[in-house]
Amino acid sequence: MSALEQLNRAPQAEFVSRLGGIYEHSPWVAERASAARPFASIDALHGAMQQALLAASADEQMALIRAHPELAGKLEAAELTEHSRSEQAGAGLDRCTPAQKSRMQELNRAYRETFGFPFIVAVKGLDWGGIIARMEPRLAHDREAEIATALAQIGRIARFRLEALG
Repeated sequence: MSALEQLNRAPQAEFVSRLGGIYEHSPWVAERASAARPFASIDALHGAMQQALLAASADEQMALIRAHPELAGKLEAAELTEHSRSEQAGAGLDRCTPAQKSRMQELNRAYRETFGFPFIVAVKGLDWGGIIARMEPRLAHDREAEIATALAQIGRIARFRLEALG
């Protein structure tokens, strides 16, 4: 039985337990999406989860955005999920030079001061330079555009995490 079939048949509590970390520290997304079961594909599951996210209140969306860790922060921090730790390590952020780490921290500070939440990008397939190349121009966005971009990036991250379920 495929992972998707197992999820479709699972009691809601198990469904939420297995998918609760797909959206950073926000099991409510999986809980709300579970009502749309059964899912014919990972695309359908992801679509239902994104729909739950986009239908959420602005406060819930902002809480989810703020639940994301800063990139190249403390990869050993207790609040960092295994997903985030693995994704950042896959992008080489655990191997930054001191100068790279300093630049990332400088941009993280500027971004948080500008928007009030951490910079979010799906790091799969990116390295330090690719992340910086996305971060610098986003500092010029207005807050509303950056919230929309953050939610879109959260959707990309969730899609990658769902694909990894098998």
